[in-house]
Amino acid sequence: MAANDNHEKSPSTKLIYSRCQAVQAENVTVLEGGTAEISCRLQNYDGSIVVIQNPRRQTLFFNGTRALKDDRFQMVLFTPRLVRITLTNVSVSDEGGYFCQLYTDATHHQVATLSVSVPPETPTIEVKQEAVEGAEVELTCLSPRSKPPATLRWIRDRREIPGVVSQQDNGKTVSVSNTIRLPVERKDNGAAISCEASHPALGGQKRIRHYRLDVHFAPTVRIIPPPGILREGDSLSLTCSVTGNPLPRNVLWSRINDTIPERAEFSGPTLQMSRLSQTHNGTYLCQAQNNYGRAADHYTLLVYDPGAVVETHSAMPYAVIGGILALLVFTVICVLIITIWCSVRQKGSYLTHEASGLDEHGEVQEAFLNGNDVAQGKKEYLL
Repeated sequence: MAANDNHEKSPSTKLIYSRCQAVQAENVTVLEGGTAEISCRLQNYDGSIVVIQNPRRQTLFFNGTRALKDDRFQMVLFTPRLVRITLTNVSVSDEGGYFCQLYTDATHHQVATLSVSVPPETPTIEVKQEAVEGAEVELTCLSPRSKPPATLRWIRDRREIPGVVSQQDNGKTVSVSNTIRLPVERKDNGAAISCEASHPALGGQKRIRHYRLDVHFAPTVRIIPPPGILREGDSLSLTCSVTGNPLPRNVLWSRINDTIPERAEFSGPTLQMSRLSQTHNGTYLCQAQNNYGRAADHYTLLVYDPGAVVETHSAMPYAVIGGILALLVFTVICVLIITIWCSVRQKGSYLTHEASGLDEHGEVQEAFLNGNDVAQGKKEYLL
């Protein structure tokens, strides 16, 4: 009976011991393309069978012996306390739970979850249609693959431009896009704009794609005139300054209502003429065009005869002197007229008073002869 008791006790003791065995697994996160370490920690290991399986429940190692022909998996440590394998060149297809199994009287297992993080590559920028002055341009920043989804931001002049963000699942990765629409003018041509991609796997760093706006617009034309006066025998060089996007390949020189002189030479946008004469006079026109418009500018050439120029300058003082003399003569005439008018007016006043005195003397004499009272006559005169 005692023997039977000992026989029953021994298995009971083994069962208790086996229950004390345990296995622990640690979760792992690794960047795509990196190396993952999958560890199984053992407690009270007594030499039982240890099996490691992949997420598809395929056995990778059986007590330290390779069971699956995949050289990316390597057994790097097998001790009574720790079993560790490595997986190189990790991809998102390797994600999932890796089983650490301990086969005793009761099977124990733990799952080590492998997570693969996929940082975004430098995003790309797509232009839906060419940018034209006065219209809008649509730009899309695209990050085709990331996990978790990348964050995309448009930046111009250190300020964020809000856009429309969309995501699309691609299996275990996500495609992210950010689209903006910008009104553009010719002054925006060449303006810098960028798209930034941020992601937890990048830490504080960013993947940035730079872009310069390419705004198409009609050309502008300006003829750069020569300084000073052009005389016979001089040389003339006219440069036609042209802007535009795309830049016109050629400029067209012409002469309004006449032909370009035979001895004229063209060098790119420059028109050159030597030994100028009166026959070169006229209006010269420079024209340029691209797919978005046409522009022109003109220059009127007037070649002076040096002799005529000297004669003109020498005649100027005489004209001034003649004007001064005419003014003096006019002033003298005005003074004489005023003087004569004043003299005539004073003389007329004197004659009037003299005639009045003679009339009074005659009346007195007549009264004396008629025997009348002088005072009475005077009174009647006064009345």
